[in-house]
Amino acid sequence: MINEALCSYILQAKQRFDEAPVSPLKTPCVKSYRLSQEWKNEVWLKLENQQYTGSFKFRGALNKILSLTHEQKRRGVITASSGNHGFGCAYAAASLDIPLTVCVPDNAAKVKCDNISRLGAQLIKVNGDCLVAEQYAQRLASQEKKTYISPYNDWAVMAGQGTIGIELLDTKVPFDAVFIAVGGGGLIGGIGTIIKSVSPHTDIIGCWPQHSTAMASSLDAGQVIEVEEQPTLSDGTAGGIEANTITFDICQSVIDKKVLVEEQLIASTIKSTLALDNTIIEGAAAVAIAGAYKLREQYQGKRIAIVVCGKNISFDTLKSIINTPD
Repeated sequence: MINEALCSYILQAKQRFDEAPVSPLKTPCVKSYRLSQEWKNEVWLKLENQQYTGSFKFRGALNKILSLTHEQKRRGVITASSGNHGFGCAYAAASLDIPLTVCVPDNAAKVKCDNISRLGAQLIKVNGDCLVAEQYAQRLASQEKKTYISPYNDWAVMAGQGTIGIELLDTKVPFDAVFIAVGGGGLIGGIGTIIKSVSPHTDIIGCWPQHSTAMASSLDAGQVIEVEEQPTLSDGTAGGIEANTITFDICQSVIDKKVLVEEQLIASTIKSTLALDNTIIEGAAAVAIAGAYKLREQYQGKRIAIVVCGKNISFDTLKSIINTPD
């Protein structure tokens, strides 16, 4: 069953963006003739890698910050992120002159940390994964009486991400499936909810790296569980999820299929996208494209959309992928 309250929050987010002094870009949704020909279907790419900060995360961060009271904005905000959410918060906070502290796991990509610091946010590195950084940030926010902005476990954040779904619907293309990379579930929860409210027969496909499957494994188990993580090129979706996350029930209601992607396929997708399309994408975006590749035969002759969620990959990682023989 579709969460009607979340649908309302997503529509409110769109209106808030329309009226705000700063708002997300309405990113292009373009047909990929190369992939359409190779896969024998009609492939559309929603290019959130062209969004401000190079990632969809700006939408949720901005919507949350815009929704705060004057006093909450004055006190400042604290968040935790593997990079993109922190960068999105930093860009939004800098645009609105709001103090921001960002906690990141110690393995966060350097390019993402540099982007956050450059925008004036205070950066704190935490020894542990994304979940540990989130827990630390929550404690710090409570101690300093500031607002904590979750990367995914927040209605306003998920609603901001859901505005991508509105833009997909605005294309008037009758998509048979939408492929979305999943970490904490905010992106697929928001997009899936608004699309299902208008087009219930559209399949919402969750895509995960095989090395980091917290939400997928939790959905299979019927409850949030701890999952052993391995290093992945998809650092934007890595890490565990909070036991009480609001995204779990939403993901249960909107995700129709799950697909897991091997690290080698993530790497080859990043490489081929650069070589053949002259486009830089990060690991999480490659997970969604690779997920669609793995299920291409199920959707032959169909129309599919892939959310290309970001482009913030470190130079060293990209260089290593390019130099690795096929």
